[in-house]
Amino acid sequence: MKLIKYLFVALVLGAFSSCSDYLDKQPDDMLTLEMVFNDKTRTEDWLAGCYSSIPDPLWSGAYGLGQNGLGPLGDDVAPSTGWEKFGWNIVAKQTGNWSPNSGDGHGYWSLLPKRIRTALIFIENVKPNAAQLVTEADVENMKNEARFLIAYYKTLLVEIYGPVPFNPDKLLSGGSSNEELMAGQTPYDDIVNWIDKELLDLSKKLPASYSDKKKFGRATSIMCLAVRARLLLFAASPLVNGNPDYKGHVNNKGVELFNTTYDPQKWVRAANACKELIDAAHAAGHGLYYEYNADGSIDPFQSYQNMFFKKTTEGNKEILFARPDCNINEINRHATPRGCAGNGGYGITQSLVDAFFMENGLPPIVGYNTDGSPIINEASGYKEKGFSTAPEIRNTKWIESQGDGKVTLAGTYNMYTHREPRFYISVLYNRAWYRSENRTTRFMIGEWDGGPTHDAPQNGYLLRKTIHPDHEVRNGVFPYYPGILYRLGEAYLNYAEALNEANPGNPDILKYLNLIRERAGIPQYGSGAGMIPVPANQADMREAIHRERRVEMNCENIIRYFDIRRWKQGEKFLNGPFYGMNFMGEKVSDDDKDPKAFFTRKVYQNRVFEKKHYWFPVPQSEMDKNPNLVQNPFWK
Repeated sequence: MKLIKYLFVALVLGAFSSCSDYLDKQPDDMLTLEMVFNDKTRTEDWLAGCYSSIPDPLWSGAYGLGQNGLGPLGDDVAPSTGWEKFGWNIVAKQTGNWSPNSGDGHGYWSLLPKRIRTALIFIENVKPNAAQLVTEADVENMKNEARFLIAYYKTLLVEIYGPVPFNPDKLLSGGSSNEELMAGQTPYDDIVNWIDKELLDLSKKLPASYSDKKKFGRATSIMCLAVRARLLLFAASPLVNGNPDYKGHVNNKGVELFNTTYDPQKWVRAANACKELIDAAHAAGHGLYYEYNADGSIDPFQSYQNMFFKKTTEGNKEILFARPDCNINEINRHATPRGCAGNGGYGITQSLVDAFFMENGLPPIVGYNTDGSPIINEASGYKEKGFSTAPEIRNTKWIESQGDGKVTLAGTYNMYTHREPRFYISVLYNRAWYRSENRTTRFMIGEWDGGPTHDAPQNGYLLRKTIHPDHEVRNGVFPYYPGILYRLGEAYLNYAEALNEANPGNPDILKYLNLIRERAGIPQYGSGAGMIPVPANQADMREAIHRERRVEMNCENIIRYFDIRRWKQGEKFLNGPFYGMNFMGEKVSDDDKDPKAFFTRKVYQNRVFEKKHYWFPVPQSEMDKNPNLVQNPFWK
């Protein structure tokens, strides 16, 4: 019977193959449906199936960092370009080599409507079962969970594709009209407004948390508000708020799909939504994650590192929305040096290295010359050339660099010295200490961790953030941690950004920006002792917030990619040469004139970003099935 149950569910879910043909399907055997929803376990299994497309933010799916994830399309992470021949089609997308015929890899256009339909079937059929202790209250909560998933999956679709066919409340059948079954796209703002209203309503009905630990990851009021706040921030941003590029882009009925008139109230709505989330999260016991030194001071190294690895049951109240089961093994394996039995090629970009602040809280690099060389902020104290003569000692319990407060070793390239704590938690650079192997990393040609193989950092860096410090690929040890989709630190930055646009000068902007910097262990903005000057105007504050987002949220699923898109800055950040250290280097040298020197800036990839790349194209296979669809802007 158990086998039959799973076969049935698989058949129902597998019957729907696309957005255009799944709608005319319905279960053939209502008795079988009745059997499912007359049984508590089967009902719960069905609901679990509805949850199954929540993205894995660590690796698999669109919101992950793996081969089908969108994370590599930003300018933070750099998977080895050599992995393209092993199925990493995302590398081709980085260089603009894709079309509507390429497929989206993650399959969201076809997958998510299936999950929405599954949730609608659940809502229509779930019922109390007194004999099995399923109460009316249980049913109502489960229906609200399914409603959340419908709204969330619609959010995922609209964030990637923009306007999509939209009929979220109705379970269509074979008896539905052709107009319903073959629907064209709905205007972007109409979809956003529906999701906004739906999530706000659900936030008043779902619990803020569950006492049952087994329900970690189930829909809560806080998750509703988190998804809503991020979506409204996106909807207020330049890409979709008064973007003249989309004027005349209409659906099959001639209706404009984007509002090209700028509306400042969208920033007000976004700011209000972010504040509602923060207030509700605080009321529910959420807060930034902190660890402390023996003297009572914040330990920014341990705080930032373990915020990703500690569970809610271990005091991590920063998590607002997480997927409990993620592909931990693969993200850890791909970012582990080759000489430590890892795949050793999942790197981060030079531009991210340059973005981290110095120990004094100032940015080291404020731009680039036409030849790619950095424009150095002299006030920051940054020095690119030369090597340190002594280790750096800070007040921290962090042990990844030999412990006893040591954060860098003598002989470290000066580019990596005197940087803020988040840098060391996020970046694994050449000659950094690697505790699990009791040695330094060796990224040069012919060394343990270096090339010329594709399983080596093609630009001299590996991802360290989100890689558990106690994992051991060689021995198959992968400690558990959840995949965080939304956290309170992001909510603070979202609020600061929206408020700066809606009400520049509001004191909450500095308040929440400084809370992030305080936890990061760098000077805050202000006029007091040890502080750095407050940005002088709205534009300067906008730049400061953007910089902070880049650093604080680095390498976390798709956040940077979505930020660049919504700010309409793809051509600036995602087009042109990408730099790193000299992959072919075999000398511990920074001599720019020596081709064998490792510590020199070199181009490792030329990326392409055009206007059409702000949205994924509608898959051509779907266009062929549904004549009422229109292709996304500039993909024709």
